[in-house]
Parts: sequence; C-alpha cells; structure tokens
Amino acid sequence: MKEKEKTTTGRRDFLKTSALAVSSFFIFPRHVLGKGFIPPSDKLNIAGVGVSGKGFSDVNNAYNNGANNIVALCDVDWNLAKEQFEKHPKAKRYKDFRQMLEKERKNIDAITVSTADHTHALVALAAMQLGKHVYVQKPLTHNIYEARLLTEAARKYKVVTQMGNQGASNPAQQQMIKWFNDGVIGDVHTVHVWTNRPVWPQGIPVPQPAGSPPDTLDWDLWLGPATKVGYTPAYHPFKWRGWWNFGTGALGDMGCHLIDPPFRVLGLGYPTEVEASVGSVFLKDWTPEYLPEGAPPSSHVQLKFPATSKNKTPITMTWSDGGLRAFRPEVIPADAELSEPDGSNGVFMVGTKGVINCGTYGVNPKVFLNNGQVINSNGESSNTNPSVPEWGHNLAWQEACKAGFNSAKHKALTSSFDYAGPLTETVLMGNLAIRSYNLRTPTADGKGFNYPGRKKLLWDGAKTRITNFEEANQFVKREYQNGWKLA
Repeated sequence: MKEKEKTTTGRRDFLKTSALAVSSFFIFPRHVLGKGFIPPSDKLNIAGVGVSGKGFSDVNNAYNNGANNIVALCDVDWNLAKEQFEKHPKAKRYKDFRQMLEKERKNIDAITVSTADHTHALVALAAMQLGKHVYVQKPLTHNIYEARLLTEAARKYKVVTQMGNQGASNPAQQQMIKWFNDGVIGDVHTVHVWTNRPVWPQGIPVPQPAGSPPDTLDWDLWLGPATKVGYTPAYHPFKWRGWWNFGTGALGDMGCHLIDPPFRVLGLGYPTEVEASVGSVFLKDWTPEYLPEGAPPSSHVQLKFPATSKNKTPITMTWSDGGLRAFRPEVIPADAELSEPDGSNGVFMVGTKGVINCGTYGVNPKVFLNNGQVINSNGESSNTNPSVPEWGHNLAWQEACKAGFNSAKHKALTSSFDYAGPLTETVLMGNLAIRSYNLRTPTADGKGFNYPGRKKLLWDGAKTRITNFEEANQFVKREYQNGWKLA
C-alpha cells in the first residue's frame, strides 16, 4: 500500500473502528454490521449532479437542514447553479460528473441526479458502479433499455435507490390500496389518466442554432450522448422536454406521477400492447407538418395489461395529454367535484362496483360507488389530502442509505428502482408508440407517404421488444453519440 493510501483512512472506517474501541456495548460481529455499514447517527456525504431548477430542491432536501453534508456540486451551467453554489460554499464545484466521481469518490456516499432526461442513466449508472446510493429525478431514464439497465444495476451493486416521484410516498396511496384490497370497487377493468401538460413548446419546428452558448455553460457536456446540435435557448433550460433528443414529453414529465397510483394499487407489471394517436400541426398549408424530432402538441395512448394476482380482469389504460381530458365515468355525477377540482390532471380506476378518483401525486382520493355513495379518504363528506412533501420522500431515501441495502428501510422505500424501473418502462412505452405513429415511408408512386407504425404494437416485456413492427424497436434504446457510452 502506498504511503498516501495508508494515511487516508476512510471516514466511515475510522468511525467504525472508534466505536468498537470506546465501548464494549457497541461491539458487533462484522458480518452483522456488513460491508459499508453507515451508523444511523452519522451524516451522509452527498453530491448533486444538476443542481438548478428541480435539482435545487433535490439537493436542499438531501442536505436536510444540515443533517447531511453537501460535499460536491456538479452542473454544466454555472450561471444557473450560482444560487446553489452560494448556499453550499464549501462544496467542490464541477461541470463534468465524471471528473467529480473520479476526484471525490472516496468522499461521497450518495448522489442526487436532476439533469435533463437524456443524461439520467449515464450519471446514475456511473455512481452505482462506484457503490454510491442514488436519488434520480423522474422519469428514471430517457428510454426503456436504460430503465431496465438501472433496475438490474441497483441489485448488482447493492445500492439504495429512489426515483423522485414524491407522490409515491403520499399516505393517501395506502388508502387507495386498502379500498381496492377490501374489494370496495371490485375488479378494475379500465383506467383513465390525463394531464394538462405540456406547458412548454411542443409541436413546433426544430429550433435553429442561436450563436455561441454563454461562457458559463458547457454546451458539449449538456448535450452528452444526444445527437449534436447547435446551442439555442429554445432547448436549455427547461424547454428541452419536448424534444426526443433530450426529453420525454408530457408523458415523461407527468406519467411517473399520475400512472403511479394505478400501477401501485393494481399491482401492474409490463403492458402487453400499446397504441397511440397524436394531434396534428398545420403551419404552412393544408398538409399536416411532419415533426418526428419533437413530441406532439397532444397525444392519446392506450396500454393493455393482463390480469394479475390482485386484479382478476385484464386492464385497459388510456393516457391523454395536451389539454385532452378523460370523460368522467357514468357513476360520477355531473356536478360532483373531482379529486383535482379544476380537472387539469387526474386518474379514474373503474371497477365493477365503482370508481377511485385521485389527482396528481395521488392527492385527495375518493370513491364513487355504483349505488351513489361517495367515500373520501377520511370517511367523511370532504377531505383535502395534500401530497407528501418532497423532503419526506427524499428523507426516506436518506435514512435507507444510512441503514443499508438489505435494511427494512430500503425495502420500505416507495420508489426504489425495483418499482420505479418497471413504472418508467410503462411510461416510456407510451412514447415508443407516439414516436412509431410518426414514422413514415414514401408510397410506391412517390406522391404520398405510408405510416406503418399507426397500429397496435405488441410488446414482449421479458425481451424488451415490439414483436409485430420491427421499426418500433429503434425507440427501445438510443445510439449514444459524441463518444459517450453506457456500460
């Protein structure tokens, strides 16, 4: 061992050694403590990757008012990251997460990942391979292949994981599970999910480059594995969501929040088939624009799931976005207030005896029974059940990190990758159908186009493949560009 390695005793090892020396009351066999055991009273050393926007709250929640240490901050745009840098002046600053992991690997216990969708998997996998626990914003990944890979990696590297869909930790979800398990609404055969997203530009022509990026922004690092394009503020910040090169559209933004309740309550797994249609855009003449690079202004997706041990009936789930809303089932009176009163977002789980309705993050769930009875989550005539605060969802992850991979706290997490991975795959299956819908080939006479992807797509979840339209499988994963690899 080199002299430098001898003198750089790990903080965790020092604390473990000290605890054993000072008191026989705390002596445990090493196999009980386990490799990498972190005493619950000890602070986590946390790094943030993508620390502005949503990343600002993720890092702050992980900091937990000083309960943990923020030791490193990484962001490709130091202007946007400025506020976070000032909040944690002692944290080391980086633009490239790979350099951060290389230089700080001995100092970091866990990492929050709040970058644009197209780099989630790159950052998270690199951290997990080093044995670092990860908290990754929704959607977990940019494509289905990445979601499956991260799910398997979490098990392989035995790290604590959580996806940032905080509604998963809303206690109201447990109420909906109890209603369903108690047979209150019978077997569910239909689920409707809808959102008012996008609230950013979609269905528009591809933005043109707008000159050089600001000096504070490393544009090449921001692009990462995406197809190289010139800088424009029409992509960064935030408006990248509507472009397949970087984002996952309305489904990626809200699907992990809104599909989560029925996925959890009904015990769903991989869908078996998917079909989509999208809104058209007319910009110049009477011919709809062909805009395959970006998500459409609105979409309608149908997913089908087989019966499960919890639900004896196959389920048809429909997703609507872009201002398209599911119509209320007949059992819900015309003037009845929905869980999310303005109807912007919501869920209907339609069963043989009634309907469960909830809003974003599973808020304010209620049951409308076929006999006219309405049950609120507190059993009374009205109820407001706010979503669990984001810090609570993040806090559960922090406590599980301290307890370890095999701990009860880790098993109790509501969106570890064992759950978040399949949920994300379901969400991204909708995007696969949307993108397949827009595929086109010239007709034989060269005067028009065929759209072969506008059909029901059959999915083999175990093999992660569409079985009846090979061209659709190009959207299961992406080809990484600019020398980036996911390995």
